[in-house]
Amino acid sequence: MVRSTNSIPVSAILKISTLFNGQPTLKDYGSKLSLGITKLATVGKSKPLGAVGAILIGLFILMSIFAPLIAPYDPYEFNLTDRGLPIRHAAPNSDFWFGTDTLGRDVLSRIIYGARVSLIVGFVSVGIGTAVGAAIGIISGYFEGKVDQVLQRVVDTFMSFPGIVLAMAVVAVLGQSLFNITLVIAIVIAPGSSRVVRGATLVIKNNIYIEAAKSVGASNTRIMLRHILPNVFAPIIVIASVWIGNAIVIEAALSFLGLGTPAPTPTWGGMLAGEGQRNLENAPWLAIFPGVAISIIVLSFNMFGDALRDLLDPRLRNR
Repeated sequence: MVRSTNSIPVSAILKISTLFNGQPTLKDYGSKLSLGITKLATVGKSKPLGAVGAILIGLFILMSIFAPLIAPYDPYEFNLTDRGLPIRHAAPNSDFWFGTDTLGRDVLSRIIYGARVSLIVGFVSVGIGTAVGAAIGIISGYFEGKVDQVLQRVVDTFMSFPGIVLAMAVVAVLGQSLFNITLVIAIVIAPGSSRVVRGATLVIKNNIYIEAAKSVGASNTRIMLRHILPNVFAPIIVIASVWIGNAIVIEAALSFLGLGTPAPTPTWGGMLAGEGQRNLENAPWLAIFPGVAISIIVLSFNMFGDALRDLLDPRLRNR
């Protein structure tokens, strides 16, 4: 005899319902979201410049993600007149808000697509550089002794060269590509990051909970990953937020010097160095708009990084 699926005992229903006791409901999620928004609003009021920086960064990220939908023209397209000639050096107007370059390409569209390159290089290079630098800093600060001396001499060697000079030398050896530019900037960032993390590690390793972990037989790897890394995470985040702006400047400088991402890929530094520099007198908008874009994004990351530092550092939290 087959029992009907519609006749479920009440006891079974009660048993099933007890499995979900204590599970968050939609109302709970709504309360958490409301609390999070309230906290963000409070932070925005206490650090208005940081909030402005975060909003501008978010706008640039959205602009780079939805570039095909936002850009009015194809950044590689030669806009032509009725006679088939490029619309060269058109001043900003209703059709081309930021004007056109020597080949008739829309400057606004190239700036929008150029944000992709700058943000990719900034985030990826800083992610790699701070990760490598943090690993070196934690190992160096935790073990000290000969390990510390060897690693720090290597760090000193890299830091003895100016960042842009080191980047130029490595790019000259590896060649020009987006991957190589990202790798080069990561190499420039890693030594400075390791110094900051090493200093924090030297302080943290003397805490009682580190001694307690050693006394119960925790391995060095476990101590570094479970106890030291979480406690140096705040300075790592602050370093990364500030270094993203610096990475964008380095990428723009390399592009300006002809060592950046090869043409015709639109980059802000490349637009400054190529069309902008050659036509500064007769078409100044070719240099002004990419320069303003670089200034805004770098300033945004600096404001956001300063606010983040104040929020994560207990000594500066109430300033």
